[in-house]
Amino acid sequence: MEQAAQAANGTLFTRMVRAIFGAPKVLKDPHLFHKMSLIPVLAWVGLGADGLSSSSYGPEEAYRALGSHTYLAVLLGLATALTVFIISYAYSRIIEHFPHGGGGYIVATHMLGEKAGVVSGSALLVDYVLTITISIAACSDALFSYVPAQYQHAKLAFSCVLALLLIVMNIRGIKESVTVMAPIFLVFVLTHLVLLLDGVFTHAGRIAPLTHEFHAGLSHDLSSIGLFGILMLFLRAYSLGGGTYTGIEAVSNGLQIMREPRVQTGKRTMVYMASSLAFTAGLLFLCYSLMGVAPVEGKTLNAVLADSLFAHWPMGSGLAFVTIFSEGALLILAAQAGFVDGPRVMSNMAVDSWFPHRFAALSVRLTMRNGIVLMGSAAIALLLYTKGSVSALVVMYSINVFLTFSLSQLGMSRFYLKRRREDPQWVRHLSVHLVGLILCATILVVTTVEKFMEGGWLTLLITSLVIGVCYLIKGHYQKVRQGMSQLDEALLDFPTSGPVNREEPGRNEPTAIQLVSAYSGFGIHTLLSIVTAFPKTYRNVIFVSVAVIDSGSFKGAEELEALEGSVTAGLKKYVDLAQRLGFAADCRMAVGTDVVESVVEECQRLGQEFPRSTVFTGQLTFRLEKYYHRMLHNETAFAIQRRLQWDGLTTVILPIRIGIN
Repeated sequence: MEQAAQAANGTLFTRMVRAIFGAPKVLKDPHLFHKMSLIPVLAWVGLGADGLSSSSYGPEEAYRALGSHTYLAVLLGLATALTVFIISYAYSRIIEHFPHGGGGYIVATHMLGEKAGVVSGSALLVDYVLTITISIAACSDALFSYVPAQYQHAKLAFSCVLALLLIVMNIRGIKESVTVMAPIFLVFVLTHLVLLLDGVFTHAGRIAPLTHEFHAGLSHDLSSIGLFGILMLFLRAYSLGGGTYTGIEAVSNGLQIMREPRVQTGKRTMVYMASSLAFTAGLLFLCYSLMGVAPVEGKTLNAVLADSLFAHWPMGSGLAFVTIFSEGALLILAAQAGFVDGPRVMSNMAVDSWFPHRFAALSVRLTMRNGIVLMGSAAIALLLYTKGSVSALVVMYSINVFLTFSLSQLGMSRFYLKRRREDPQWVRHLSVHLVGLILCATILVVTTVEKFMEGGWLTLLITSLVIGVCYLIKGHYQKVRQGMSQLDEALLDFPTSGPVNREEPGRNEPTAIQLVSAYSGFGIHTLLSIVTAFPKTYRNVIFVSVAVIDSGSFKGAEELEALEGSVTAGLKKYVDLAQRLGFAADCRMAVGTDVVESVVEECQRLGQEFPRSTVFTGQLTFRLEKYYHRMLHNETAFAIQRRLQWDGLTTVILPIRIGIN
């Protein structure tokens, strides 16, 4: 009865987990990549929201920086729209050369070296955490603008709940979370299209007076502060509106979720995002000028604009509310972009050993669960630290993304300089990236200087700490790799003598089931340990390996086939070595995202096939066990041992020593 109750509880728990996070994906489904990938419109929703939502605060920041010199706003709008197209086109070129995604981290690593890559990757990670944090905080501010004062104290808790909901939605899968949020995006686009077109066409008669105001203001400033003063004023406003461009890189980072043909889908998505952002930001500046919008305490400029334009419409107050409410809702989609791309950057860095390798793993829903949880947890921590203050977060936001932009443009400029003999159009391509580099570097320098004492220093400090931790992690993995290479040098060409055993493993013979990964000195050391520790005990050796689907291999059907082929080839080498040592040997392979689950299922089947079997696996051991070893090196061997021994299968962990501390 008790066992039945436990089984029932386990089933209930499993159903609850699947109801929240969704059922596992079927890896052998030939249409899997097609089902999970995004068409350009959905990619625009999932990845373009970060850029488009910045129109809620980027143009306002730049417009406010003009002070009383608002006659420059139209030029500022043109410069902003042009900059959006330049940066977007530059990233379209990056999409062509890096079709598997990765954005600024991959570009900097391949074009400028791993040191530039880790700087770019760390800056992107901090930026995506800030994307999530500031988007949720700004959304909460918008929603609580219509909440009675006695409930304002619940705003921070509400922000944390939003972050938790986004974590759950993204663990379920990118496409599902994007589909749920698509209506919000559509409402934003429609309401703002009506807002901007109404502002331009109903105030077209103001264009001539606006031209006169421009000439009058320019003449006055030329005589008072001079041309250099006007240029510096314009440059400052232009740079402080740099938040408008955040999110442009999201498409190049998220190419893995694009539907094939991936490059064309990514470039089309980039066109959608750039066009919508340039249109919205540019016309906002024009509407500010045509309407003569002035700041109002407790309201954004967009709210002032909407209230003024819709005041004479039927149900105009309701339409203005929906318009501004949609901005707050779209900021949740901007947070979504952080959850989409942040874990992907983290997984790319994990594959290169800058982050713990477990962050490259995929869940049964084929999402980077560890990265999603870490990004969400960091965002919640920042929300609690800043108490959800948008003013405290916004000063930290723009610096890192323009550091990454600058490194990306520098890397592509170097690329085309090196290819000037092979590419007849290298001058045209180089000029785009050089212009992008100048624009991004200018915004980076001005923003850092202007915002340094207002919170920019904290962004730089956090990014520096992340870079430092990455170097510590990389250094540890390099030491481990050196120790493993010594095993490879000593054992990969292990000599054997005696007859080769080509017999099939006997069902009732004593059987050693050895868990292995790639063919390496580590696995050979484990096999030899079995031979020496249990001499003449086993007649059969069955090698078991799992083709682990992680973010590095989950890029298409061809990559999965190549992974399976590589694992199979390694298993055949182990079988050949065991046969040369006199064992009857065979192998088994499983495919999955969770090593423990896949190994346990395969070993259970082998336990039934070979009743007199023992499972063996190796585990790295260090001379001095440190607190961080468990985080950097998985505890897979012990987890497998617990599961199999509970099922009645004897499991032995053999220590593999390497000469590092």
